[in-house]
Amino acid sequence: MSDTPPDRLSINPRSEHFDSDALGRGIGIRFNGVEKTNVEEYSVPEGWIKVAAGRSLDRKGQPMLLKLKGAVEPYYRSGPEAEGEGETEASSDTE
Repeated sequence: MSDTPPDRLSINPRSEHFDSDALGRGIGIRFNGVEKTNVEEYSVPEGWIKVAAGRSLDRKGQPMLLKLKGAVEPYYRSGPEAEGEGETEASSDTE
C-alpha cells in the first residue's frame, strides 16, 4: 500500500471518491495547519474540504456541507511503521 493518501476522498459510500481501504487505515486532515476531525470530503489539487453545516440535513437526509478553501494536507494516522513502534513502547513500559 502507498504511504500517501488519495488526492480526493469522501466518506460517503454513494460518492465516486469513496475508498473503504484508505478510510479503514485511518486518514487525518490538516487544513491551513489545523487538525480537522469533521471532514466529509477533501480535494488536495483543488484545495478544499467539505464539512457538515451543524445538524442541518438536505431533502435526502444527508448532512448539508460547507466547502472551505485552503491548504489541505492528508496523512495516514496509522501505518506499518507506527504499529511496530507502539508495540516496542508498550513492552518498555512494562519493564
